[in-house]
Amino acid sequence: RFFAIAASTGGPQALARILPQLPADFPAPIAIAQHIADGFAGGMAAWLAGFCPLPVRLAAAGDTFFPGNVYVSPSESHLTITPDGRVALRPRQPTDLYRPSCDALLTSAAECLARRAVGIVLTGMGNDGARGLARIHERGGVALAQDEASSVVYGMNRVAIESGVVDRVLPLEAIAGEMARLATTWPGLEH
Repeated sequence: RFFAIAASTGGPQALARILPQLPADFPAPIAIAQHIADGFAGGMAAWLAGFCPLPVRLAAAGDTFFPGNVYVSPSESHLTITPDGRVALRPRQPTDLYRPSCDALLTSAAECLARRAVGIVLTGMGNDGARGLARIHERGGVALAQDEASSVVYGMNRVAIESGVVDRVLPLEAIAGEMARLATTWPGLEH
């Protein structure tokens, strides 16, 4: 399995609730695209590492996605996965609305991992992530979204949910448990 998490406004607080609930022996890599101002992604990764049982780091080009590790996208480029399971950082374009792009991460997970990909869209403004989550759904992966009641901003997740591609809509408190369940379930048997 490979978990790709998309978040924007309210995302750091949501991640700070989800990541500490994961078991220390979580058997899959986790990649995060969190919209953030330039220069602050490293600080957020260090902050999350302070109370997460898993190692959290800023993703660097060429890193291998190891099970039980959390990779945070820098804002200056878009985090994607290569077919051989490595970090690729795509250059940001002046026209890119979102930094980093949630769609870039989720779409690359869908293309490279198909049924092994789990996409999660959390709280946030705009519609970034909905297209990538749709691609994960199309390729047979699992698409999850945070519910309205537990969201700071019901935007990105609302667009994904309303597009009809989300397998499960979950309150924030239930996401870590669902991740732990899916991490140990063979792809294709969980629906």
